[in-house]
Amino acid sequence: MPSREAAINPQPSPSEITVFAPAKINVILRILDRRPDGFHNLWSIMQTVALEDEVQIRLRADRQNIQLRCDATQLAADQSNLVYRAAAAVLARAQQSIGLDIELRKRIPMGAGLGGGSSDAAATIIGLNRLLRLEWSPTQMADVGLSLGSDVPFFLFAPSAFVAGRGETVRPVVVEGARWVVLVNPGFGVNTKWAYQELAATRTAVTPLSLVQRELDRQSCVSWTQLIAVAENDFEVPVFAAHGKLREIKRSLRAQGAEIALLSGSGATVFGVFANETSARLAKAQFASENLMNVFVVPTCSDPLGWRYELPR
Repeated sequence: MPSREAAINPQPSPSEITVFAPAKINVILRILDRRPDGFHNLWSIMQTVALEDEVQIRLRADRQNIQLRCDATQLAADQSNLVYRAAAAVLARAQQSIGLDIELRKRIPMGAGLGGGSSDAAATIIGLNRLLRLEWSPTQMADVGLSLGSDVPFFLFAPSAFVAGRGETVRPVVVEGARWVVLVNPGFGVNTKWAYQELAATRTAVTPLSLVQRELDRQSCVSWTQLIAVAENDFEVPVFAAHGKLREIKRSLRAQGAEIALLSGSGATVFGVFANETSARLAKAQFASENLMNVFVVPTCSDPLGWRYELPR
């Protein structure tokens, strides 16, 4: 079984590590005003779920370059990859010159609103923090992560957190209880830049946070009942208008008993939250005939930090 960080003896320092990078869902996603830097302020409650990529990192003392391999042929394994960029950023910040062999094994669909690339980057930062014995805090790691992508800091404070600003403001929150989640990816992606443009073009004004949402933002512990009552995603109106199939998936999940069903991020994955595994698996079965879809049934993550990794035996 993979070891938790608290259970790992820090001696001796390993030269290899595999970090498991979880996907995320946005239980609430509000897109607010545009910032002076061109980004939008957002307000979200994010939750990790147990669909995981794997990032394996080996230190190589015999050279000083980064070599990345990936089992997803449609994903470039070069300097444009977030994992490569994260590794280079850590080495630069730590002022260390050492070679790295990194292998990325993808399970989280790409361009899906599940934060797979951001989670992979966070996993790389966490893994190198451990291997290089940097002893950076989550806040220090998040400083590196923000330069890579708006969702990266969240993953360094997972499993659940309020996220605001452009993603740099992360406040962990305890979500009481557990749920099972059905992730339905339709087999196509939604471009995030396009989704922001459509949202700006189709709404007449920015709706402020509701009183209930502002109250939630002050809490350190929330229940699923509270979240379900106010769950929403501002991207649904423009994205569903362009992709009616996603609206159908949402309706199907609700018809199968999902407590909530929502677009995650800007899509294209739609998720349903279920009270137990049995009902979640029954809901998944409704999509069995959809050959192009990827459907996953996974629990929410609840352990502190929500990260698993293993070292060579």
